[in-house]
Amino acid sequence: LSTDGITLLSLVKGLTVPSSILSSWNSSDSNPCQWQGIECDSNHNVITLNMSSNNILGRLGKEIGQLEYLETIDLNNNNISGVIPSELANWNCTKLEELYVNDNQLIGNLPVALNKLQSLVALDVSTNRLDGRILFGSHSCKNLTSLVLSFNRFRGEIPDLGNCTSLTQFTAVNNSLTGTIPSSIGLLSELLLLYLSGNSLSGNIPPEIGNCSSLVDLQLYENQLEGVIPSELGMLGNLQILFLYSNKLSGEFPPVLWTIPPLQSVIVYRNNLSGVLPPEITELHELQTVLLYENQFSGDIPQGLGINSSLDNLDFTNNMFTGEIPQHLCFGKQLRFLNLGSNQLQGHIPSDIGNCTTLQRLRLRNNSLTGPLPEFAENSSLSLMDIHQNRINGAIPSSLMNCANLSSLYLSKNELTGPIPGNLGNLVILRVLNLSSNSLQGPLPPRISKCVDLFSLDVSFNSLNGSIPVNLRSLTRLNLLILGQNNFTGEIPDIFSELTSLLELQLGGNMFGGEIPSSLGQLQNLAYALNLSNNNLTGQIPPDIERLIMLQRLDISQNNLIGSLAPLDKLTSLVEVNVSYNRFEGPIPTTLLKFLNSSSSSFWGNQGLCFPCQSRGGLSCSDDDGLSPCEQLSSQPKRGISTAIIVIIAVGSLVLFVIVLSLFGCYFLRFRRSEHQEVNIDALVGSSIDLRDLMIATEDLNESFIIGRGAHGVVYKVALGSDKLYALKKLDFGSSRGASTSMVKEIQTVGQIRHRNLVKVKDFWFKKDYGLILYKYMPNGSLHDVLYEISPALIIEWDVRYKIALGIAQGLEYLHHDCDPIIVHRDIKPKNILLDSEMEPHISDFGIAKLLDQSSSSMDTVSVVGTTGYLAPETAYTTIWRKESDVYSYGVVLLELIIRKQALDSSFEEGINIVNWAGLTWNIKKSMDMIVDPSLMEIMNPTDMEEVIEIFFLALRCTAKQPNERPTMRDVVKHITDIRTRTRSIRSVV
Repeated sequence: LSTDGITLLSLVKGLTVPSSILSSWNSSDSNPCQWQGIECDSNHNVITLNMSSNNILGRLGKEIGQLEYLETIDLNNNNISGVIPSELANWNCTKLEELYVNDNQLIGNLPVALNKLQSLVALDVSTNRLDGRILFGSHSCKNLTSLVLSFNRFRGEIPDLGNCTSLTQFTAVNNSLTGTIPSSIGLLSELLLLYLSGNSLSGNIPPEIGNCSSLVDLQLYENQLEGVIPSELGMLGNLQILFLYSNKLSGEFPPVLWTIPPLQSVIVYRNNLSGVLPPEITELHELQTVLLYENQFSGDIPQGLGINSSLDNLDFTNNMFTGEIPQHLCFGKQLRFLNLGSNQLQGHIPSDIGNCTTLQRLRLRNNSLTGPLPEFAENSSLSLMDIHQNRINGAIPSSLMNCANLSSLYLSKNELTGPIPGNLGNLVILRVLNLSSNSLQGPLPPRISKCVDLFSLDVSFNSLNGSIPVNLRSLTRLNLLILGQNNFTGEIPDIFSELTSLLELQLGGNMFGGEIPSSLGQLQNLAYALNLSNNNLTGQIPPDIERLIMLQRLDISQNNLIGSLAPLDKLTSLVEVNVSYNRFEGPIPTTLLKFLNSSSSSFWGNQGLCFPCQSRGGLSCSDDDGLSPCEQLSSQPKRGISTAIIVIIAVGSLVLFVIVLSLFGCYFLRFRRSEHQEVNIDALVGSSIDLRDLMIATEDLNESFIIGRGAHGVVYKVALGSDKLYALKKLDFGSSRGASTSMVKEIQTVGQIRHRNLVKVKDFWFKKDYGLILYKYMPNGSLHDVLYEISPALIIEWDVRYKIALGIAQGLEYLHHDCDPIIVHRDIKPKNILLDSEMEPHISDFGIAKLLDQSSSSMDTVSVVGTTGYLAPETAYTTIWRKESDVYSYGVVLLELIIRKQALDSSFEEGINIVNWAGLTWNIKKSMDMIVDPSLMEIMNPTDMEEVIEIFFLALRCTAKQPNERPTMRDVVKHITDIRTRTRSIRSVV
């Protein structure tokens, strides 16, 4: 066997190579030229080693440097680990022209010795874990045409590549590069592709790039570039793609860029750019995509736009454009996305838009558009129409039924008149219908009940009349039913036993009569609000109302209701209540007493209502706020008792009251003094914040400052100045036997970890009966709040959800793999994921975390904790809790991010959780349409959908029934990162 053959056999000893390849590698051959993956020259010297995409494992040995005639090495898309051998350049591989080791698991630096390879034409090391500085670009790179370094961990500055004058492609996407873009790139006159996106590059875009006369594709997005876009880029006569979005660029967008004939895509959103669109833009025959949203562009949109090109995607949202919408945007019959919302546009909506049968999403919200809606041609593609907050008038056209796949229709805050067309019921996949704040008349069409997928129906603030159709009971997926401020009459139908998915019910401001239906008590998921105010309701509050234990806001004011408020006593989640101007009587229930000081007017207008004196928190026990003390009502003199007896009783009671009050006052003052002394004594020495300041800021932990409650404590919001916001958690040692231990665990755990995705303790104090822990305040609350509690529901873009998914994973990876001893959280759920102002997630609540001592013989923890719905299956039959259990909980959170249903959502059948539901739905439908959050489906692009599908299947892996089938959190982080790497690289090429 030749020397090359012996070298190859030695090389594969360090690798795991499929037998299908090795079966042809016969050591008895005279040379390896017939071996699979090998090519030789006429002298039987090996010139090509190609074993790409064969799932090869192991490390690349230094023997590869002995193949002195080697011209091409292609080992891409395997699982090769270790470092790139410097022997490739230090030994005899002087003829090497192509080196492809991309899509592997390589680590370490890019060998400096590669600069010695003077014949090198193509180098691709993308999608590995390489790090360090890029020390490449010496005089020996004159033959190099392709340098691909993307999706690694390279740091430092971009090297000077001015000597690589043959370079046609340079990509370094998604690394950790800093500094400025070197002006020497302007020397690369052959450069076709320049991709530097997804780094932390700063400074200005060098005008010298305008000298890259061959440049076709320039992508610098998602950096920190600032300053103006240089007008010299207008010299790039071959430019087709310009992606500069998500930077800090400012100033006028150079008009000359709109004159480059082959220009196809301009994406510069999320900067601070200004300027107008010149008439020349209408002459760009290849133009397809223009995304300018969230800038400060102004002026009229040229009326000829679209006539000479086949536009596909226009998004000018959140700018200052004026004038009318161009009449021929869909002239090329290719337009799929038209987003012109939040500008200052006027005039009518062109008929061209209604006839655009390729349109998938139409957003014209927040403008000053007038006139009627256009007639709509048959269009099976349109899924979203948002014309909210304009001045559109006339009737809702019945031709909307031609948009058979419309899933979201927003026509609110316009001047629409006439009836709601009954044929809207033909839009059977409609999920959101918002016609609120118009001047619509007539009844609510019963055929709306055919839209069985509706989860939000809002027709409030119109002039609708008649009764509520009883067949609305078929809308079993409704989350929001908003019918308030109309002229509906009759009784409220008793249909709510079938609408158990409702989160909010608004029926106020109508003319409903009769009693409150008892079936409202079956809406046990009702959390946002129940509003029945300003009607003509009679009778008592149904006893079943006490089952609405998640309800936060209740308004039944201004009716003719009678009886007691006792059914409201179990509604402990209420943060707002209004029962005013009815005929209620009796004492205010204990649960509602907390509203007396903050909103006593909520009880006015009920002459028979009273409150216990002691409920006023020591304030004056009087009726000067419209309410009477129960003691005053009960002490009214009865007939037949003499005046003398009344006087004696009154004087005696007064004397006794004064004595008791004096004694109580002395005791109270002593108690307050001792309490403050205790604070001073027990506060930890060296605390950076005085506990007394916290007590003053929260009025001694008054309930009005509470922002959250959990199994391990109550959380207060603390403001120590306008820019010093904190969250203060109180753990009550007296109410829970394990509270003290819980606090110690939490402080021990959180105090010793430092990670951007984990909550950091600022200060803590031990008291006799309770403990206090101070954290940084997270203005966006918890992930649970963002997904489920905020009303109206937030539209959460996929990029935000992806960021949250990755951040949680990185936090758990740190706990599981980088802490010593390792930490298992044991209660991962949306309520324990806090979001800062940038929507960056921070894992909180380590009150039940357990340190796992790696030195012990067991890696297990005992005592099953956590939250139902997030508990891994194995916790049902064992007290052992491992890292795999956290992975399962994380998988559940991933599903919630995608589906926006809670782990034990009420829409699931009994015994079904989100893991079961997701798996079953996928197995039956084989489609994400019925799985993904509808509000997300409306705004996703194809690239987003690819990522969603990948993350969905990752969530299913994380929630595998067997713990050993779940990935580690380190694997999860890599997988999530690789997903974006893959999709963004594909998008960049496209």
